[in-house]
Amino acid sequence: MKPLLLTMGDAAGIGPEIVLRAFAQGQAAGSVVIGDAAVLRRAARLAPPLAQPIALVDEPADAAGLPAGCVPVLQPAGLPQGLAELPWGRVDARCGAAAAACIREAVARVQAGQAAAIVTAPIHKEALHAAGVAFPGHTEMLQALAAAPGAPPPPVRMMLANDELRVVLVTIHLALRRAIDAVTFDAVLHTLRITHQGVPGWAGGAPRIAVAGLNPHAGEGGLFGDEEQAIIAPAIAAARAEGIDASGPYPPDTVFMRARRRTGYVEPFDVVVAMTHDHGLIPVKYLGVEQGVNVTLGLPFVRTSPDHGTAFDIAGRGVADASSLAAAIATARAMAKPLA
Repeated sequence: MKPLLLTMGDAAGIGPEIVLRAFAQGQAAGSVVIGDAAVLRRAARLAPPLAQPIALVDEPADAAGLPAGCVPVLQPAGLPQGLAELPWGRVDARCGAAAAACIREAVARVQAGQAAAIVTAPIHKEALHAAGVAFPGHTEMLQALAAAPGAPPPPVRMMLANDELRVVLVTIHLALRRAIDAVTFDAVLHTLRITHQGVPGWAGGAPRIAVAGLNPHAGEGGLFGDEEQAIIAPAIAAARAEGIDASGPYPPDTVFMRARRRTGYVEPFDVVVAMTHDHGLIPVKYLGVEQGVNVTLGLPFVRTSPDHGTAFDIAGRGVADASSLAAAIATARAMAKPLA
């Protein structure tokens, strides 16, 4: 299998540390870091378990020839100078510029067929904005970079997943009043298509998709709202006509329990499609943020990330937990394997 690419994230956050911790714990074997070697060396001094030799490589394939225990780092050209001297835990435009450069490099490499997938460590949106980057975050930047010249960005959806539950969102970061208006027939149908194409069933094959309603009790036949009858159910019917195994809409307060994967219970669904951000993400995060993985569905390559941010409050202390990054690496490997 081709290597995974791990972007280092914001140089002043916990990204470099958790990347090194994942290598130290054997969870990032077969991966190459896209980042600044000096920043990684600084992170290696934070705690004894992180102290690993950093080796610069020119191509992802070069990592295979390194001695055991080395962390391969591919450093993009033109990174800002002095990143390793910047204070931990502070917003800095240079960190935003470096994070963006690492993302661009990773996408270019995976598009060139040199890597199997991308796993992104956390970036800071304020730092990105301070650097003049015209995207609010990872997703929008990856969409733009994935688009063919002159073509619109591909439609994408966010999936948050752990070993027990997977949830794909129709709407993401919108005020709730706006999010309700954004739940349209086309938005729901596109989400079902993207989920069908990008999410494997627990046992392999096409996923069994449960669609959560928008209103209490999924509208109770129109008593508590008609979005289920007017929008969501017709979109499900259209998806089923295309061969997509989607059903619902189900009451949001119970469907996640039915889809939860656990010992001794045969779950009837592989993934839940939820209409709004909090409807979908509260159940997954309640089960444990430390194992949560953010997956961007709809891109022409696999991209995952940990379910947390830059954690400026603990950056530079050597105490960051790499569990979510390790889960993101494992998920990327599993999703990329059928494509290899």
